[in-house]
Amino acid sequence: MTSVRVVRPRWALIAGVGAAAFGVLTLISGGTALFGGEAARAAVGKAVPFVLWFNFLSGFVYVLAGVGLLLWMRWAAQLSALLAVAILIVFAAFGLHVALGGAFEMRTVAAMTLRSAVWIAIATAACRAFHCFAAGMKAPGMPVSGSTK
Repeated sequence: MTSVRVVRPRWALIAGVGAAAFGVLTLISGGTALFGGEAARAAVGKAVPFVLWFNFLSGFVYVLAGVGLLLWMRWAAQLSALLAVAILIVFAAFGLHVALGGAFEMRTVAAMTLRSAVWIAIATAACRAFHCFAAGMKAPGMPVSGSTK
């Protein structure tokens, strides 16, 4: 019995480490803003609560997706695509909040733009590699049936 060894590309290593690190930093900054003292809450300024909560909670998912990319798992590509879509939906809701005259910080616009770009890039690369939504694919280079012969 032979096994198929699928080599993770270098970009996936970089994306996985970067995504996990981004997730940890997001958890730290979001956690401080949400659960820190008066000074931490004051430093947040006019943060939009639903955006702040989404970003904090998505930090856990960033770490999970990063680990999945490091392990070169198909579900990590699908999770990255889901993250990209969710970020864009929250960004659009944030835009609606702003259009309706809601208070906000310009750094939120920059942060959401960065998050969108990062996760769209990761999802695009990973989904291309894994054919992420094609039924039966296990990993790049494996036949559709999953057979290793």
